[in-house]
Amino acid sequence: MGNCWFRDQISIYRVSSNAKSESPKDQSPVVKEEAKEDSKLPSNPEEVEDLRRDTATNPLVAFTFSELKKITGNFRQDNVLGVGGFGRVYKGFITEDLREGLQVLQVAVKVHDGDNSHQGHREWLAEVIFLGQLSHPNLVKLIGYCCEDEHRVLVYEFMARGSVESNLFSRVLLPLPWSIRMRIALGAAKGLAFLHEAEKPVIYRDFKTSNILLDQEYNTKLSDFGLAKDGPVGDKSHVTTRIMGTHGYAAPEYIMTGHLTAMSDVYSFGIVLLELLTGRKSLDKSRPVREQMLADWAAPLLTQKRKVMGMIDPRLGGDYPDKAVQKIAMLAHHCLNRNPKARPLMRDIVCSLEPLQVAVDVPVMEAINP
Repeated sequence: MGNCWFRDQISIYRVSSNAKSESPKDQSPVVKEEAKEDSKLPSNPEEVEDLRRDTATNPLVAFTFSELKKITGNFRQDNVLGVGGFGRVYKGFITEDLREGLQVLQVAVKVHDGDNSHQGHREWLAEVIFLGQLSHPNLVKLIGYCCEDEHRVLVYEFMARGSVESNLFSRVLLPLPWSIRMRIALGAAKGLAFLHEAEKPVIYRDFKTSNILLDQEYNTKLSDFGLAKDGPVGDKSHVTTRIMGTHGYAAPEYIMTGHLTAMSDVYSFGIVLLELLTGRKSLDKSRPVREQMLADWAAPLLTQKRKVMGMIDPRLGGDYPDKAVQKIAMLAHHCLNRNPKARPLMRDIVCSLEPLQVAVDVPVMEAINP
């Protein structure tokens, strides 16, 4: 399958992160190294651009905080798109009178909550660095940032339909049809494949439905690069790092050892495939104990055809191709292999998903009548 590699260069938003350290044990060398990095964190746009000088390929706008007030209507409450551990995301609009040379554009403005913690600052800076050097149709576009006094803000392109999470698990919106779910899977796979195959490989580390955003036509873009890490180089097989991520998505070997590889992302991709297939969340404490962890419940069933057909999201109403369902189940099975070396490469996952695409009739964003 490797020969088919491609050359692509409600709270509707969820804000990172319930991404917390899952195990503080045996991390002191890494923590000490990261503490050194914390002392070098930039405090103004000039220092940010100094850090970006060697890697930046995408020009970013350094916004002033007063400009962001104008963009968001002084951070009006009714412009809030989402709230999370990092802070809030606001809908905003760049007008032609804001600053000469800026494009008129609808944007999403992600505001740090103001505690200026090292981890929050590090995640903010990681997004500026990674999205300032990476560009791809399946990665969200970073327009600019603000680094003024205690303010740490990111300004992205606006994604009209919000996150996959808010669409897939909504009790108000119409259920996502099978064709849209396959489109989402392929777009997300292409985004991860691009990161893994970049000149300097990147491990995303926090792949989940709340970090996959959708535009009006359900085109998929990965967002929130706060936990992304440079991949291993040379003869190194992994990167050793603090254990960060989201419970229910993180690969078991990463949780146990802190050893991070591209295969950690592949495992997380398998979890998202299960969510698209079943309509269940990766972790749902409202379900019976044995069914709360989606991977634990579903993984033993993925190779049993009859059991797979019984797992499918009932909200699909039986409107799906049986053969494609079985192929998605087997693909998820391979992604969730306990042996990370046995998992498929993201490029091969792209090849597996491409034949499963069907014509998409983009539905109007509408709610279910009560």
